[in-house]
Amino acid sequence: MFKSAALFIGLRYTRAKRRNHFISFISIVSMIGIALGVAVLITVLSVMNGFDREIKNRVFSMVPPITVSSINGYIRGWQDLQKIIMSFPEITASAPFATGEVLLSYGGSVQPALVNGILPDEEKHVSALADKIVKGNLMNLQSRQFGIILGENLSDRLRAEIGDKITVITPQVSLSPAGVMPRFKRFTVVGIFRAGSGFGFDAGLGFIHLDDAQKLLGLGQDVTGLHLNIKDVYAAQRVAANLASQLTQTASITTWADQFGEFFHAVKLEKTMMFFILLLIIAVAAFNLVSTLVMVVNEKQSDIAILRTFGATPQMVMNIFIIQGGLIGVFGTLFGVMGGLLLAWNVTDIVNWIEQIFRVQFLSSSVYFVDYLPSEIEWQDILKISVVSLLLSLVATVYPAWRASKMDPVESLRYE
Repeated sequence: MFKSAALFIGLRYTRAKRRNHFISFISIVSMIGIALGVAVLITVLSVMNGFDREIKNRVFSMVPPITVSSINGYIRGWQDLQKIIMSFPEITASAPFATGEVLLSYGGSVQPALVNGILPDEEKHVSALADKIVKGNLMNLQSRQFGIILGENLSDRLRAEIGDKITVITPQVSLSPAGVMPRFKRFTVVGIFRAGSGFGFDAGLGFIHLDDAQKLLGLGQDVTGLHLNIKDVYAAQRVAANLASQLTQTASITTWADQFGEFFHAVKLEKTMMFFILLLIIAVAAFNLVSTLVMVVNEKQSDIAILRTFGATPQMVMNIFIIQGGLIGVFGTLFGVMGGLLLAWNVTDIVNWIEQIFRVQFLSSSVYFVDYLPSEIEWQDILKISVVSLLLSLVATVYPAWRASKMDPVESLRYE
């Protein structure tokens, strides 16, 4: 009976009466504060998730999960090594490559670059290069045809387009009657790719056929290494350790985490810090809830005294105000989640609309990784935010409810 009475009275106190409009107003403000804090936190974390997704798409599309090379600088008999590697169940594909630092020259412009010699049929299984090509085609790289695919920024700096012939100069030298001469070869531009800004892929990478790279770099039939694709890119460190235990001591194994692990760790740390910083908004709203309930307790002293004389226990009185504060927290969290989801789902369109109306650009691809505001909702974030918000709201009700349960009915009714 008293449990249902506590629930009824707690619900009753959440509705305004003629003489306590101000207290009801403060309760609404507390609810709105919690809702705003939850909505802002959901939106910000969703935007950070969107940036994280875009960054990973750029990295994983161009950087293989695992690279096997040699401390000698080359791998001899790479076909045999490929058979050994493909016997591991975690590995789904492999592709040989030959890489070297070169200078690209065209029309008076000279640009440094890293050229990768690849086999197009095998490369498409370990990277998304084929999907990143905006002009030409990956299959245009043919053996002994000396074609090259350039990054978009690199081609812009050289002012080279499809069909243009550029000169590739390598650090290796050749002996000639005129003396020692640098090795160079003319290549035809057969493709241009766009991987996106942020990591310099477009500005410093070029791709040629593996046979042409072996001839250009003087490798004969050797290669620089093998790129590997695996089932789970986040298990790259474990798979690399298994590979290292099976290969010779001259093998050098690196993963995407060795190149970009610290960067992703920084992004994760930033997201965690933003969570705790923005959580202060909800904490402030919860603190406001404490003030609201204290005012309600002071205003309801006579009601509490009458309930006590009718036999209500201190626990029942405490439950009344916990229910009242909990309802404010529940509805504030609910409205905040709804508003946060609505905003997170439409934040990209909203920002684009603001940019069109005011003719401004908040994000530039030359500074950030994208030129729009990405967003991705992760439901574990929603659950975490909702639970923390509800817990803070319930904790905020403890002191006012405890204070109400300790009131002396005689003192409360003395001046009534």
